[in-house]
Amino acid sequence: MTRQAFLGGFEQMVLAAVLRLRDGAYGSAVLSEIEARTGRRVSSGSLYVTLDRLERKDLIETWLADPTPERGGRPRRYVRVTREGLEAVGEAREAMLSLWTGIEHRMTGA
Repeated sequence: MTRQAFLGGFEQMVLAAVLRLRDGAYGSAVLSEIEARTGRRVSSGSLYVTLDRLERKDLIETWLADPTPERGGRPRRYVRVTREGLEAVGEAREAMLSLWTGIEHRMTGA
């Protein structure tokens, strides 16, 4: 991996969820996607701390939509993976696949 620091497991989950959601990626949708796909309950606080960290690393960019009455006048914070984020998540995926290659048989207890 050419990046200075590896992505953490939760960072990888967040980036994957954002990529899956495409233009519909915002906080609660990302939470729902992670929970639906992994069965892991995630607090909104954990998600927003991670989004802030990923944005500081230039791996995502966020923007606020117009406030809506349905949300009590609060705007949604939308998320998009940057080119650097795509590279980082691709590198993390390749690193994990490389580690898992050849040990699949150990997962079955054989």
